[in-house]
Amino acid sequence: MTFPLTRRMALSLFAGATLLSQAAVAQPYPSHVIKMVVPYPAGGPTDVIARIVAEEMGKDLGQNVIVENLAGASGAIGTRAVARAEPDGYTIVFGNNQTHGNNMFLLKDPGYDAVKDFAPLAGAGAFEHVFVVKNDLPVKSIPDLIELAKKDPGKLNYGSTGAGSGSHLATELFMTRTGIKMTHVPFRGAAPLVTELMAGRIDVSNSTLPSVLAQFQAGQMRAIGIASPQRNPLAPDVPTLREQGVTDADAESWAAFFAPVNTPKPILDKLSSTIITILNKPDVKERITKLGFTLNVRDPEAFRPYLAKEIQTWAEIIKAANISVE
Repeated sequence: MTFPLTRRMALSLFAGATLLSQAAVAQPYPSHVIKMVVPYPAGGPTDVIARIVAEEMGKDLGQNVIVENLAGASGAIGTRAVARAEPDGYTIVFGNNQTHGNNMFLLKDPGYDAVKDFAPLAGAGAFEHVFVVKNDLPVKSIPDLIELAKKDPGKLNYGSTGAGSGSHLATELFMTRTGIKMTHVPFRGAAPLVTELMAGRIDVSNSTLPSVLAQFQAGQMRAIGIASPQRNPLAPDVPTLREQGVTDADAESWAAFFAPVNTPKPILDKLSSTIITILNKPDVKERITKLGFTLNVRDPEAFRPYLAKEIQTWAEIIKAANISVE
């Protein structure tokens, strides 16, 4: 029995396509460029750390890993793009407590579920927050700031890296604890915030230490208090909030790597082990900690309960600070 030429050609094409598909599946991972999304502008501390890790991943995996900055909507735009990406291991995201926590409570529709739509690859650690003020503000300590803010509630403004960011919520918590009121000015990341603070157009910021460390060390702004249980060795002269009489206002902003949830487990395992190995390399640890980032590397099994606890903690902070959904 013979088939018409057109049918034989169709069968041949189908068989060829099947073989090509099987060959593609059989290709070792990774076989082409991997994209790491940073949902914030270039130049901020999150971006810098992502680029350090991406560079090392390229060496270890034998394929280029490029960083793509997709900023906007409190980190939701870039995070949503990764949630909707093909779950093949070629698109991952460097997220944080805002993208994978706060947005669930502060945005009416972030366009993704921070828990259901993602598989954690590795917890990296956290950014400590430090209060900085513009140089011409007559404030040299946390008590000075509280006193000045109470004289004219709402007159002082404070900058953050976006509505719902760690810097926003930590400052709202601080105001709740101290009974002061300042006006919020959100930015699309750390870089523009720092620029405006140095220019004197922003009075105060409770920023992540990496984003302002070089600037206050260079005298371009003044650091007056760090929101952590103890002083940071990179800024030993900056007293903690607790030392200055403010309790229950410490807050840190964690960061972690995620992939789309349906990414095959062998690929998740490879990405996870690669990133964890990189974060534990002595030279990488030195480069990242010099930025003011506190490394605390967690594998996916250890990170999941940490994530659940952090989501609950920040939800309580949002409630305590009476922050409304946008």
